[in-house]
Amino acid sequence: MKNRTIASIDVGTTKVCTTIADINENGDLQVVGVGITPSNGLHKGLVVNINEARESIRESVRKAEQASNYKLESAYIGVTGRHVTSLNNRGVVAITRNDRVVRPDDLKRVLASAQSVKVSDDRRLLHVIPRSYAVDGQTGVKNPVGMHGFRLDVETHVITASVTSIQNLVKCVRSIGIDVEDLVLEPLASSEAVLTEDEKQVGVILADIGGGTTDVAVFKEGSIWHTSILPVAGYQLTRDVSIGLGLPFDVAEEMKKRYGSVMPVYETKTDSNAAISQDGHGVSYRDLCDIIRARVEEIMKLIMLELPNSEYETLVPAGVVFTGGSSNISGLAALGRDLLQLPVRVGTPTRMSGITDMLCDPAYATSVGLLLWGAKHGGGQSWQPWGLSSTLRRLAFRIRKLFR
Repeated sequence: MKNRTIASIDVGTTKVCTTIADINENGDLQVVGVGITPSNGLHKGLVVNINEARESIRESVRKAEQASNYKLESAYIGVTGRHVTSLNNRGVVAITRNDRVVRPDDLKRVLASAQSVKVSDDRRLLHVIPRSYAVDGQTGVKNPVGMHGFRLDVETHVITASVTSIQNLVKCVRSIGIDVEDLVLEPLASSEAVLTEDEKQVGVILADIGGGTTDVAVFKEGSIWHTSILPVAGYQLTRDVSIGLGLPFDVAEEMKKRYGSVMPVYETKTDSNAAISQDGHGVSYRDLCDIIRARVEEIMKLIMLELPNSEYETLVPAGVVFTGGSSNISGLAALGRDLLQLPVRVGTPTRMSGITDMLCDPAYATSVGLLLWGAKHGGGQSWQPWGLSSTLRRLAFRIRKLFR
């Protein structure tokens, strides 16, 4: 079997990351190209300036193409933002054939029936994910194909998003000549990169704290249970530091990354009363950490408030896995354990090889997760390295898309 190639573009509030990887016959990812650029034209995960966003994406794609020597034709794109909503819905169908055996066609029918939720014209379905099946009332069935029964039920997690927000994002990507392979909700993608199957089975919260949004996904019994997007994240941390200490925004951002900690008491590297300086601006280390800690505590409380069930000790015994760029703040896991009284860890992307040194960071969980999602649910193109035929191949790719 020929190696396939797959690509992802994570269009974030602070950065755009394009990643290209080969998938071998065992389904393993080998990263061959990464392009990271600062993000312009986005706010809280939404496109607010199409021209600026398009140029950020174009530059990120150019860097990834240069590193891999591939021409990018299509990619998996991450979606986030407060416009994303989710609900759980059931679907039911009868098994009417004489042998009463559940076939793959019946799975398609029951999922179609679960999709028949009322979605307003300004929204579109992003994902309909089967959580579990029931055959003749026997619940907890993961794959009913081949079982006997008269009735098949499915419990699904349905995710919808705003049509205009998605159209703006898709327009930015397509305008630079790249097709959208699929749109994937970012916390679902991140979960592929940082969660273990055991955690998903027992019950776990994934909190991806990015630049503009905190994406929350709850897993239980091996499947998605709840998703939500919070409009507070790293940008608010920096803004609080900037306003609270009277610093320019970019200086506050640099200080947050360099010195910021949410557990300064336990750390000896800096005396808590010491002054720290950046670009000619001096502030108290304790004041900086106090401001960051207050906002991080608030984000943690908001994450727990998003849970539909207040008995979260029984719902998520595996605790919380933080990921995303803002989870790099020193002391985050220790504060989480103290505040939430649950197991807490910071998740870093795994399950890849190749040029991965820059991707082994929580900030790239979504980028790697989009590749893993694509490898699992889609596939990828059999691309060729750059050559004379790239224009002809792009034309053939467009024609193939038209007839698909």
